[in-house]
Amino acid sequence: VQLVESGGGLVQAGGSLRLSCAASGSTFSIRVMGWYRQAPGKQRELVATITSGGGSTNYADSVKGRFTISRDNAKNTIYLQMNSLEPEDTAVYYCYAQGIGVNWGQGTQVTVSS
Repeated sequence: VQLVESGGGLVQAGGSLRLSCAASGSTFSIRVMGWYRQAPGKQRELVATITSGGGSTNYADSVKGRFTISRDNAKNTIYLQMNSLEPEDTAVYYCYAQGIGVNWGQGTQVTVSS
């Protein structure tokens, strides 16, 4: 499975961004997709996940109520709508897909200025 992310950038605090992650290859094997992020000097942390079957979602407490993960199965794409962004959300955001194995995207930078 190959993953390509897009949609990162620079935004002011309180603003919004939408990330996309398009999967290709053996997409039939994917069970869960989601987003992790890694800020400078910190460990990579889970942001949100969504299942391929029932579309169940899971969020980190720090983003609940501000971020929404969604999917378009026909396009093999997931999205992360990020609203009310805070400087603490600044990080490289990585898409991942879990199927037979775990695959990662190349990452996209999100920078939130105060």
